[in-house]
Amino acid sequence: MISRIDLRGRALSRRELLAELPRAEVDVEHAGEVVAPLLDDVRRRGAAALRDLAERFDGVRPTHLRVPAETVAAAVGALDPDVRAALDETIRRVREVHAAQVPAGFTVQVAPGAQVRQRWIPVRRVGLYVPGGLAVYPSSVIMNVVAAQAAGVGSLAVASPPQKDHDGLPDAVVLATCALLGVDEVYAVGGAQAVAMFAYGADGTDEVDGATLCEPVDVVTGPGNVYVAAAKRLVRGVVGIDSEAGPTEIAILADGTADAGHVAADLVSQAEHDPLAAAVLVTPSAELAGAVEAKLVDRTDATFHRGRVAQALDGSQSAIVLVDDLEAGLAVVNAYGAEHLEIQTVDAAALAERVTSAGAIFVGPYSPVSLGDYMAGSNHVLPTGGCAHFTSGLGVHSFLRAVQVIEYDADALGEVADRIVALAEAEGLPAHGEAVRARF
Repeated sequence: MISRIDLRGRALSRRELLAELPRAEVDVEHAGEVVAPLLDDVRRRGAAALRDLAERFDGVRPTHLRVPAETVAAAVGALDPDVRAALDETIRRVREVHAAQVPAGFTVQVAPGAQVRQRWIPVRRVGLYVPGGLAVYPSSVIMNVVAAQAAGVGSLAVASPPQKDHDGLPDAVVLATCALLGVDEVYAVGGAQAVAMFAYGADGTDEVDGATLCEPVDVVTGPGNVYVAAAKRLVRGVVGIDSEAGPTEIAILADGTADAGHVAADLVSQAEHDPLAAAVLVTPSAELAGAVEAKLVDRTDATFHRGRVAQALDGSQSAIVLVDDLEAGLAVVNAYGAEHLEIQTVDAAALAERVTSAGAIFVGPYSPVSLGDYMAGSNHVLPTGGCAHFTSGLGVHSFLRAVQVIEYDADALGEVADRIVALAEAEGLPAHGEAVRARF
């Protein structure tokens, strides 16, 4: 089912190591060619295009593109009590963690009368995308909305695909979660067309009921399939984006002390997302590798999405990687840069401190990725495809801008005036220096 990659006894450069490691083959450029005409259609025709595209891709023509506020509010009353309790607790924990993420401004007195301040300013408006294809994600509503609210964003809009079995509305639990978070601007729009709607806006009113439609946003965030990723790439520059999130990934660094059943269960938990989901075990223990392989067969046969899981585990993006020792394993996971990295080893906490590339790190046998997906308090919108080497997961910072405020008095400017002139002339920009001299 899952392949093996044996790196034992091999001294590989980073380039060679990256070539050996499994990775989902996602052609964002080809997807961009597919979605570019859709984005242009939404930009030109607004609501009419959004309805046509929903009928084409979601199999339903929504009566309401903007979900009526009373429909959003009413969804809470239909929630299963256990689901309501789980959502409430998830919201509480995620709010607590994200409140702590808010950065403090600072003021530096560079010299007497010379001051530089830094302020953090939230963006004006954000568009938050919540997928709804192979699964629905009320948890993603929480991750996106709470981070934006904690940042102080004043205007939030959520989009999620219309569902054929829900009268063309987004999933009922998604709507209820929006209501619990105080969000009433929700659109029955999915995929690349939702990204276009956020980036360009849609014409002033809904052609069916006259409801006000979507104004352009400043930032678009949220996970999605390769077409959503391609759309975000194409509108980047018109709006900000969080990342081009691709298929989900889990990497587990484990030694012989790990429980093979736990490891197999965690690999399967992420494989059920998508046939392109990546599941990677890195271990120096051949015994653990064999035990996990056996457990994966049992787990896959028993799980609800067995076909999807089998495809993901059998794909080129998934593998068991055998290494000489945990030091070699650490080098592998740092090169891989997984969206989710679990560490199930002796002294896992110390090893976790040495990880340099991962979207989120889950330490020890009782911190599975599923915890982070729902109720750890952390954010589950994370970089994929190796993007953890250079970017962070979604958080309060995704919706803030740092602005520096410079304030000098005459004496402070006069003290450095000659030096500014010297540098300006060295750069061949004498008017810069003259702008300073003009004040004296």
